[in-house]
Amino acid sequence: MANLKPGGQNPRKKVQVSMVICEAEEKRHRSGVNALQIDPALDRLYSAGRDSIIRVYEHERYLHGMEHHTDWVNDIVLCCGGRHLISASSDTTVKVWNAHKGFCMSTLRTHKDYVKALAYAKDREQVASAGLDKSIYLWDINTLTALTASNNTVTTSSLMGSKESIYSLAMNPPGTVIVSGSTEKALRLWDPRNCVKLFKLKGHADNVKALVVSKDGSHCISGSSDGSIKVWSLGGQRCIQTIRVHGDSVWALLATDSFSHVISGGRDKKVIMTDLKNPQNSVVVCVEEAPVLKMCFTADQQAVWVSTSNSSIRCWKLPTEKHFKEEAKMPTSPISLIPGGAAIRQAVVLNDKRHILTKDANENVALYDVLRARKVEDLGQVNFQEEIKNRFKVVHVPNWFNVDLKTGMLTIHLGQDEVDCFSAWVSARDAGIRDCPEPDQKVNYGKLLLQALFEHWRGVEKDPENKLYFTVPKHIPLILSEVGGRTLYRVLVGDTVGDTENALLNETVPNWVISNIEENCTGKFIKVQFYLQPHASVPSHLLKQDRLKKPDRLVANDFIQCRKVAEHILEKLLGDGNASSPGGDADSTTPTNNGYNVDQIELTCNDQILDPAMDLRTVKHFIWKSSADLTLHYRIVNAK
Repeated sequence: MANLKPGGQNPRKKVQVSMVICEAEEKRHRSGVNALQIDPALDRLYSAGRDSIIRVYEHERYLHGMEHHTDWVNDIVLCCGGRHLISASSDTTVKVWNAHKGFCMSTLRTHKDYVKALAYAKDREQVASAGLDKSIYLWDINTLTALTASNNTVTTSSLMGSKESIYSLAMNPPGTVIVSGSTEKALRLWDPRNCVKLFKLKGHADNVKALVVSKDGSHCISGSSDGSIKVWSLGGQRCIQTIRVHGDSVWALLATDSFSHVISGGRDKKVIMTDLKNPQNSVVVCVEEAPVLKMCFTADQQAVWVSTSNSSIRCWKLPTEKHFKEEAKMPTSPISLIPGGAAIRQAVVLNDKRHILTKDANENVALYDVLRARKVEDLGQVNFQEEIKNRFKVVHVPNWFNVDLKTGMLTIHLGQDEVDCFSAWVSARDAGIRDCPEPDQKVNYGKLLLQALFEHWRGVEKDPENKLYFTVPKHIPLILSEVGGRTLYRVLVGDTVGDTENALLNETVPNWVISNIEENCTGKFIKVQFYLQPHASVPSHLLKQDRLKKPDRLVANDFIQCRKVAEHILEKLLGDGNASSPGGDADSTTPTNNGYNVDQIELTCNDQILDPAMDLRTVKHFIWKSSADLTLHYRIVNAK
């Protein structure tokens, strides 16, 4: 195992290599959008979500994407007057970004589980992060933005006392109070100035998913999966109002500057504005197409941007006094729309274990080539099951990768755990390698893909004779992570050539990758054991007497074709040779075959005649269908 120095990683943990098959620029969200922030000075909207990418828009026009996370981004805050952005992700990290240029400045790895929520005290330039590890950490933003590659140690204050996973967090601008909401069904409060736990507020019957605190820290509003919104007096430590306007869980809250109105959204797809002085007075702002995940005000505070578990983001006008007095009707269409893309919802790996057929949220079907890390065909809205059936081939290649659709894009994982990425050997011909001098030469899919992913990395010297047959696009994200654990490093394939990247890769690429890229992994051939039995029709004078006794148990590489087995029968069982296993280097020109040729040897399995081009693993998988050792029968056709 590679000695993983970054972040003091445990060297015993297994490391896997992953890649995301995506476009050079993913301009549209591919799945639900979890977080929104507005920069009022530049009128820029920042959005982040389940496809792991943070995107920046100016008047609905896409500016750029910010990619560095490897899992859902759950929350973002803009700070330092919009110069910097902090993000929290299910990849367990908090990241600090240069918001205007869009690059990641530093990564905080303090959390041990999904980071679900952030809170920002504008006057103190302080941010808090919390998540499923039940921990809340306080960060000084000026310290975070001063971090460099060499000066990357950062101290943090920890707020102790949470008993359960935290899903929501809020802090007032002066940073005098911080509130957390969790599956404990209660609100917990701290004074962030001295990290002292203050008290707990009970009253909700389910997870507290959304929180806002008034500027002066005297009041707090909470939204819960129990469907209610509660207003709390923090001074009086009690609930002063319960508002029930939603028919289901409340997941998002905004309060007006004066704390006179609350805007809420959630699972019932509605966004509702409620007058806190008179809670009976509420107006439905909009009904979205999917459950509401987040909202933020526009720069002029006259409208709200709304994001949902769908990928599009819409802007809706907020009600005025007239709407509350029912003197005007609310508009039924949004004033702005940022269209999203479609998430891949289904993926089926075809029998060749190289192509994947996918279906997205818009019912579009597409074909991807894993070895080239790209989409090869858009098939449109065709019948997915029919398409799988039509592309079925009787060929069996072992599984050598895992597929993950969590981000709405195809993520391919290569490792050596349950699925060994070096298990798939195929002929150069079957792999579609045209310029190979020997079409029957065996190539390994896992090795070919790893070579392509690390092609630009200077740390790996390639054998000039072992030329690359495949390349992957330079924009493909390459991710090294602990199996079932945290991300160690993410880099674009084309960026692995850089000095800094090279040094980090030297520390994180595991030995099993290096040894198999640099050396030959032929020691990993998978063997199959089988018996050869003569058919009753084979003339007994052709069979050597010892062949008539108990048949030998033979062992061969599982990709050996039936034709090779037929050659073995011709040379060893019917001729005068010895009965070693097929696929060896015996001289096939020796005339010891009683005048028969290989085309006259017919193999059967379970009474089914086998195609000479079929390999043994395919025979075992589709025809033998048993865990017992494979048994093949042979006979001579067109015998004299």
